[in-house]
Amino acid sequence: MDERERLERRIIRAAARAIADFDLIREGDRILVACSGGKDSATLLHVLMRLQERAPIHFDLVAVNLDQGQPGFPAEVIEAHFRAVGVPYRMVRRDTWSVVQRLVPEGKTACSVCSRLRRAVLYDVAAELGCTTVALGHHRDDLVETLLLNALYAGSLKAMPARLRTDDGRHTVIRPLCYAAEEEIAAFAAAMRFPIVPCDVCGSQPQLRRRRVKALLAELALEHPSVKGNLLHALGHVVPSHLLDRALEGRVAAAEGREPWVDGAEAEEEVGEAPPVALPSRRAAP
Repeated sequence: MDERERLERRIIRAAARAIADFDLIREGDRILVACSGGKDSATLLHVLMRLQERAPIHFDLVAVNLDQGQPGFPAEVIEAHFRAVGVPYRMVRRDTWSVVQRLVPEGKTACSVCSRLRRAVLYDVAAELGCTTVALGHHRDDLVETLLLNALYAGSLKAMPARLRTDDGRHTVIRPLCYAAEEEIAAFAAAMRFPIVPCDVCGSQPQLRRRRVKALLAELALEHPSVKGNLLHALGHVVPSHLLDRALEGRVAAAEGREPWVDGAEAEEEVGEAPPVALPSRRAAP
């Protein structure tokens, strides 16, 4: 077995485990595979096509690429790849680029605005194509980086779910590569010679917080190679009794048949900054 085959087997095994763990694909699903032109979505499409060949259930795939109107975007390269691998596809063009340029001040991060606009278009296209599910190419590193970003900069403990039902109930979003390591995806995409189209929106902003977190994780992984895997493991092994979420404490207490230490109404209130506590001065022993 050569290196390409080894990587393919590892990534497919990781995706199959995620699909089984979170019930990501069901009989009769019609899945929109969001293909941006990057290594992650190219690998996702390849993996889902391979699983489609061997899965005990039937599901359909439609690859969708969104041209957001960025100058010089080579949509024809991605379309040629779709044709080469023989997947049903749809090429979509929506000028969200100009909207991002208008809404995001110069020097500010465009990723969040760009992502929301892109996701809205994909949801509309999914409805047009009769797709029950939208598959995204987020991998293990995306999840653990998002966990740290939210903890460090937003003050919340959350990452990206493997399966998400949208607020309006119209769509299910899945992330089959959530267990797969980015370095293996990158190596596999290079071995397969997938045509890679970089995102110029993010690439033009070198000071992204996500890049700082990615660099921090890379540095820690040099000292302890299991850091990223441990963070992923932590996402699936939450110990509610050792956290400080007051609303969660109420639910845990109810499950254990005891009275919560705060009532439900209080638990839902916004927590403000705690007042300073005056500590007794330390006096020297006589």
